[in-house]
Amino acid sequence: MAWRFLRAPSQSASGYTTPQALDDGWRVAPADTVGMSRRLLETLTRELRGGEAAAFSSVLIARRDRLVYEAYHDALALDADERAVRALLRNTRSATKTVTSMLAGIAIEQGYLSGISAPILPLLPDKQLLQHPDPRKSAITVEDMLTMSSLLECDDENPFSRGHEERMYLLEDWVQFTLDLPIRGFPTWATRPEDAPYGRSFSYCTAGVVTLGAALERAVGRPLSDFARDTLFRPLGIERVEWQYIPSGEAMAGGGLSMTSRDLLKLGQLYLQGGAWNGQQVVPAAWVRASTKPHARVDDETEYGYLWWIRRFTHASQSYPAYLMQGNGGNKVAVFPSLDLVAVITSAHYNRPEMRALGDRLLTDYILAAVA
Repeated sequence: MAWRFLRAPSQSASGYTTPQALDDGWRVAPADTVGMSRRLLETLTRELRGGEAAAFSSVLIARRDRLVYEAYHDALALDADERAVRALLRNTRSATKTVTSMLAGIAIEQGYLSGISAPILPLLPDKQLLQHPDPRKSAITVEDMLTMSSLLECDDENPFSRGHEERMYLLEDWVQFTLDLPIRGFPTWATRPEDAPYGRSFSYCTAGVVTLGAALERAVGRPLSDFARDTLFRPLGIERVEWQYIPSGEAMAGGGLSMTSRDLLKLGQLYLQGGAWNGQQVVPAAWVRASTKPHARVDDETEYGYLWWIRRFTHASQSYPAYLMQGNGGNKVAVFPSLDLVAVITSAHYNRPEMRALGDRLLTDYILAAVA
């Protein structure tokens, strides 16, 4: 397997080359003109070519609103030309959840949703509580789903959980699956929401985001994929995406959306710029701020916004705050506001727990190290 580093014909085959300028909305620049070390990015290139980081299919970096680094590694692309390699759609798995958050913010701004406190059940008038009816289910809100903190017994990290996503995939009606989950119990050794930071008890739940997506689709009155195309992707110049669909026909809001790496980088850059792109406010600035601040505690090092992961990365004793889109296999879009930097890392090595940690090390040991 070999890396293909995209470069203009006039550039040498060194370890670092400036990305090619295309008519896709990205301005490009040499790394050293935006305060990044060309030498250390050459080190990254060598690691990607033959080190453990070769497990990643693409790595892109933007700084100060310029694309400065672009590299691809994909078995499907070995015999393809440069244009075909760049055009490959990358399935970034649960990074899709953050796109759902963006669409929720747009839907609220456009008046389709009353706000984050809107209860979920009235948004699904075609559904009923068939199992485990409980008045507390009527109080579950859009914000509960955005923060992975509803009271439903749903935990993808626990294989014994009634709401584990693998149980959902076996059924035809995924939304009904979610609504029929029992209310979560809190034994004495578990932290109750009222005793937790931010008043919420985090529990990673794909089914909840699937249900949020279905509720959004009903609220906007058209397929969620069409709403995303017109309100989010088209303003960014994103022309090609590939959604997955759940058995009942709705777009899969919880994972599987495929995009090119350059377009995925745009989503991170959009949030770095407060929701604006080319002078147009695509996502409300207030929603960007609210989404990327903590609303639930994941663990001692990680907090959670509105389907954004929030944590700090440390290099050479310097700590940098970041918020991230993340998916299975180490896929991530990392935004570092204090550095004016966005990085995309994609991978097709799914269900390998070590990939997330490997991607974190790539961020700290190579990308952050290259910031002069």
